Amino acid sequence: MKLTKILLLISVSASFFIPSHQSIAAEATELRLAQQFGIAYLPFLVMQKQSLIEKYAQKNGLENVKISWIQLGGGASMNDALLSNNLDFAAAGIPVFLSLWSKTKGESKVRVAAGLNNIPVFLNTSNPNIRSLKDFTNKDKIALPAVKVSLQAIVLQMAAAKEWGNENYSKLDNITVSMKHPDGMIAMLSGNSEITAHFTAPPYMFQELENPKIRLVVNSADVLGQHNFNVVYTTNKFREANPRLYKSFLEALDESMKIINSDKKAAGRIYIDSASLKGDQVDLIEKIVIDPRIEFTSTPNGLMKFANFMNQIGRIDSKPATWQELCFPEAALKTGS
Repeated sequence: MKLTKILLLISVSASFFIPSHQSIAAEATELRLAQQFGIAYLPFLVMQKQSLIEKYAQKNGLENVKISWIQLGGGASMNDALLSNNLDFAAAGIPVFLSLWSKTKGESKVRVAAGLNNIPVFLNTSNPNIRSLKDFTNKDKIALPAVKVSLQAIVLQMAAAKEWGNENYSKLDNITVSMKHPDGMIAMLSGNSEITAHFTAPPYMFQELENPKIRLVVNSADVLGQHNFNVVYTTNKFREANPRLYKSFLEALDESMKIINSDKKAAGRIYIDSASLKGDQVDLIEKIVIDPRIEFTSTPNGLMKFANFMNQIGRIDSKPATWQELCFPEAALKTGS
């Protein structure tokens, strides 16, 4: 293990050494990053608000780099944009990343540049008869971001495998429905919909639990332990062509993590302001940010558990030997999983 870390350190040092001014000039003049909606992307909001990438790009000898923050609605669109060279860094759930990792080869090989957070996801229900997975019937419908492919869908399959055995991992798939987070929450809370449960993410899962009629059924941390909700990934081709820009992004991300963790309430205000929240919504976000279950970190966590399961059920063709195989050297040096 020590030898592996030494070799990784050498690789990282070598990858950041730029021998000439010409190689600096050859780097991209624009950095395009994608993010989705929600408090999970707080590190990106801090980076954007405080111009941290611009700060480190200039420090690393790159002048007038344009930073483009692109809002995309889902991981699939991020993956398409990354492969078509319309995006430089994607940030999505581990299953979305693994699907792309399994499909890419050679210079386009996709790997994790960093984790973005450790955040569990909750399966909540409005049905008073449901206390565990075993209580769901065909009369129930579970809303989640995307049937069979989203992080929530994979966690539900992992929970089902744990409950009924690996061969029954898809036991609840037939009662799942694809819905955007806000729509799923509205449908379940209305009481007038077929949706009786919602597998979602912050802030929606916490907002639902503010209602006394809503009960927590599954916490993903209880199924697979601590895990990233989102990871940041890019292509090998981009990293090799833009070493200083890549380095600047990582440095900016690390500073954003320090800013958030030094004063979570102040960082939460950045999200509140960006989303133009008011009243009770502000109080809820402030509670979420300081919740001990919500952690902002660049360390990759939970990669292998998702990879092993997705390979086992045939969702990805190949399985990495270690979690480090899924990461670029800078991320692989961290104490991840």
